[in-house]
Amino acid sequence: MSTAFEPEDVQGLIVRGYGKLPYAAFLLLSVEDAAATRALLGRWAREITSGAVARPEAALNIAFTAAGLRAVGLPDRTVDAFAPQFVEGMTTEHRGRLLGDLGPADPKGWLWGGPDNPAVHVLLLVYADTAPSLDRRVTARLRDAQGALAPVMALPTDELGGTEPFGFRDGLSQPGIEGRHGDGRHDRALPAGEFVLGHPNAYGQLGERPLLAPDADPERVLPPDPGGSGRPDLGRDGSYLVLRQLRQDVDAFWSYTGERTRRPDGTPDAAAQLRLAAKMVGRWPSGAPLVLTPDRDDPSRAEEEFGYHADDPDGLRCPLGAHIRRANPRDSQEPRPGTAASLDVTDRHRLLRRGRSYTTEGTPPERGLYFMCLNGDLARQYEFVQHSWINDPAFSGLHDDSDPLIAPGGPRGATFTEQREPVRRRHPGVPAFVQVRGGAYFFLPGVPALRYLSTMPV
Repeated sequence: MSTAFEPEDVQGLIVRGYGKLPYAAFLLLSVEDAAATRALLGRWAREITSGAVARPEAALNIAFTAAGLRAVGLPDRTVDAFAPQFVEGMTTEHRGRLLGDLGPADPKGWLWGGPDNPAVHVLLLVYADTAPSLDRRVTARLRDAQGALAPVMALPTDELGGTEPFGFRDGLSQPGIEGRHGDGRHDRALPAGEFVLGHPNAYGQLGERPLLAPDADPERVLPPDPGGSGRPDLGRDGSYLVLRQLRQDVDAFWSYTGERTRRPDGTPDAAAQLRLAAKMVGRWPSGAPLVLTPDRDDPSRAEEEFGYHADDPDGLRCPLGAHIRRANPRDSQEPRPGTAASLDVTDRHRLLRRGRSYTTEGTPPERGLYFMCLNGDLARQYEFVQHSWINDPAFSGLHDDSDPLIAPGGPRGATFTEQREPVRRRHPGVPAFVQVRGGAYFFLPGVPALRYLSTMPV
């Protein structure tokens, strides 16, 4: 069974986040004409940026919702063989409870992707090295799509700058892929199947993906099932992509931290405010982790690797409920915290993050993040992290806390606890600083699968 993928068979987003391409736009499209769309995919398949392109001057990647795969002509029985989370979509009632999409975050109020919005079938990801180049490429793709795909919404992004809207460095602590990321910039390299379908994952298994009947691929465009069935593997070298538009209330975040840290005489304390903000995040604005430098920011330590168990088991440096500690608990989980067994548990829930920030026009402008991640198992990776780590009020032995940055606050707000000696300090009434504005699950096909979709018998 193959354990590594060929870079020319995967779309480039899996291998890299296009950090050298500071301009990007994400185009949401719907299928108007299935035959015309398949023909268009045939042309675009030759232009898709694969993982083999090391330093692209621009990039084009494409993904589909389950409804989109049906709309281009893939049979229902084939679509239904994908992971059930992808097939059901992000907006079912059950998934709303699981992900915390309740109240103001209810999908019925989303700008896109919700049950009352126009259907999203295709996600086109366009990247470029300059703003004029991006504009030209977006215009060209929309012109190509006429008569085949209708625009639903364009999601413009900020120029890539390295920090998210709250002002903290973003993109640190990314997992690598065994055999592909050995450059020291990734904290741990994981089996390819954790992120790429059709390859063994951390359990030595192949993720959920559709295998076709032999006569469904008469041209033998698709690779065979590595499990040995001999059936064409439509999912191989693809990945499940999560996209969520998250509005960030920057003013509310800094207002709350400012109010909670005023001196007894009511005057602001900027140093205490910054410290509380860092406690909520788990890092200083430079990205330096509190575990390594709890008393002051030290940009030189931003990219250092660290654990929690040996240096901060009780959360006195980085609170137990801080955002980065929830999103990646590292070596603090059972069994046997501080050992390789603990790291192995965390590794089974890692995500490849590929998000970009955005700012919309208006008074005041809306700022936020297009959260984007890749995973081979939506339930075990993205949904587990969101439900069991981010939103869990009992995470790591806490009582009624939730993630202070991105978890829903509820009508009375959430609680954030700072572990301190001799007594802890609780911060009640934490509002929801982040609101979901749209989202969907997508399938990012491998390059052979993309060619197949353009030529499949219908």
